[in-house]
Amino acid sequence: MEKEEIIKMLNEDFVRELEATMIYSYNSFIIENCDSSRVTEAISVDEMRHMWWLADLITKRGGKPTMKHKELDFGGDDLKSQLERQIQLETEGIKIYSQQIEEIDDEEVVGVLKHIIDEEKRHRKEFRMRLEEL
Repeated sequence: MEKEEIIKMLNEDFVRELEATMIYSYNSFIIENCDSSRVTEAISVDEMRHMWWLADLITKRGGKPTMKHKELDFGGDDLKSQLERQIQLETEGIKIYSQQIEEIDDEEVVGVLKHIIDEEKRHRKEFRMRLEEL
């Protein structure tokens, strides 16, 4: 895969992490102060860290991270729909990162993506546990 293609892909990943950070941060603000709000807040910080890792990969390859995101879907005003949306975002991320790992021959990028997948799986598990408790 050419460097430009990798940068484009990493920017798409970066935007997805940016969107997740904003969605989870917002949801943590409006979720009643409980375990789910604290977990959602902590995971939003993890997503922000993913942005830093991806931005580092992008800039090392001569690119610039983009902040252009689509309209955000927060999953509704109730905890159940928010958790369902957050599980959906984690599942989509895992699928996309897994596909990218198969396509990329850059060891550093693959290593970072594998680490992000591990965290996304943990996030999804945390959100599922909170959903099951409802």
